[in-house]
Amino acid sequence: MEGKEEDVHVGANKYSERQPIGTSAQTDKDYKEPPPAPLFEPGELKSWSFYRAGIAEFMATFLFLYITILTVMGILAPLPIGFAVFLVHLATIPITGTGINPARSLGAAIIYNKDHAWNDHWIFWVGPFIGAALAAMYHQIVIRAIPFKSRP
Repeated sequence: MEGKEEDVHVGANKYSERQPIGTSAQTDKDYKEPPPAPLFEPGELKSWSFYRAGIAEFMATFLFLYITILTVMGILAPLPIGFAVFLVHLATIPITGTGINPARSLGAAIIYNKDHAWNDHWIFWVGPFIGAALAAMYHQIVIRAIPFKSRP
């Protein structure tokens, strides 16, 4: 049996053991798979997509947290906060997939856990942390200082 073309007569399958099922168009790939990418390349620092992703995550988190800080005491706070989340996602999903919450990005990467899930995952931590820190500093230094400057 080994090395010979024996017919397999099981159910509707009446193919030779060595005969491929389907056509060659179905078995051959009509694209080349890209080589595995390293975790970080120094050349990325010069590319626009690297900066675009970092700036998008930074600005998204900055705007979201700034709006949250401004409306945290209001009765209608859920409305502007929800609207801010909606707009941030609407603006940054085409760029990075939106990760204004590092825990959400981590959970999705753990569940997906495929080859490229971790390649640029750090940008979903660095961007939001820098955006959150600058939003808090802006609120403390600029916004809270305005009432003190207006007094004679």
